[in-house]
Amino acid sequence: MPATKAKKTLTKSALVGTVALSSLLGLIGCQQTPDYDYLSGETMGTSYHISYQTPADVDEETLQASIDKRLQQVNDSMSTYQTDSTISKFNHLGAETPIIIDADFSQVLDVSRVVYQQSDGAFDPTVMPLVETWGFGSTMTVDRLQRPPTATEIAQAKALVDFDSIVKNDTTIYKTKDGIGLDFSAVAKGYGVDVIAAVLRDDYQIRNYMVEIGGEIATSGVNNQQQPWQIAIDAPITDSTVTERQSISAIRQPIKTNNQMHLATSGNYRNSVMFDGKRYSHTIDPTTGEPIAGGAPSVTVAADSVALADAWATALTAMPYEKALNIAKEQDLAAMFVVLSDSAQAGGADGSIEDWQVVQTSTMQDLRADKEP
Repeated sequence: MPATKAKKTLTKSALVGTVALSSLLGLIGCQQTPDYDYLSGETMGTSYHISYQTPADVDEETLQASIDKRLQQVNDSMSTYQTDSTISKFNHLGAETPIIIDADFSQVLDVSRVVYQQSDGAFDPTVMPLVETWGFGSTMTVDRLQRPPTATEIAQAKALVDFDSIVKNDTTIYKTKDGIGLDFSAVAKGYGVDVIAAVLRDDYQIRNYMVEIGGEIATSGVNNQQQPWQIAIDAPITDSTVTERQSISAIRQPIKTNNQMHLATSGNYRNSVMFDGKRYSHTIDPTTGEPIAGGAPSVTVAADSVALADAWATALTAMPYEKALNIAKEQDLAAMFVVLSDSAQAGGADGSIEDWQVVQTSTMQDLRADKEP
């Protein structure tokens, strides 16, 4: 889990700033009432933002110190940019050498395993060798697609992509072959949001809040207008910027169940290139060893935790769109895909929001705030 930059090595490789959530809607888009406070800070190469109803006996500095301490514990466990983190130590170990892991590491490993298995390997936290082989770790250029890795180079990298070689026994893990390494950056921000929400809820009994890290969001209760939190979803317009966004949909926190929402969006549209008439993203499909062409530009998932939503949004972006939609339906995921409209695909695209359409599973339909079920 990166401490110095938010790099997603699966479908969000180096996708800093590509997430399609207008995550500050309800955070800073309207005036704060006296009963709500706002906190922000730095973590995982990006920033966190928290809006919460302030308990009378909670000191803001103490609360933020608790949050920062908890996030540092997570980074100490899973940051690939800290040489002394547990994950960095594990990645340098040889085969059959166990290492003790903490509860955070164990939980993220378990979430990753579930999505890895249910996505047919589209989500794989051992994919980094392929990302590096394609040169997509930080930048992507047409030049790389013009001179792609050879079949031999891809095969050599794929040999080091093997999540099944990671074995967990209670509080230890080991690898069954040399050269395998883990990188949880495709689930990092989501887990960080869950961690902050747990501090608010469990340590300070705060029930009304929104937490956001790099576009991944957890909400609970009501906002400062005493309404359920509502999140806008951006249209994946290629040349759009963080300050020039156009919303195409909105998702409202459900009032039923536990009155919480866990949401993540993965997108490729701000880090992609055209080559031979196809658009390629940073996304590497671990099952083929090649960049995805024809994937959904934006995928939003709601799940039982933000870590799980984050991993699934990543996985669904790592597949061709039709396959991703089918798997989302099979797994009964609350998933929303923003894809080109029929007219835009027929050659009528003009770079506007009208080029796009929303396709969602029936489970996501219930969360749409801008459309009747």
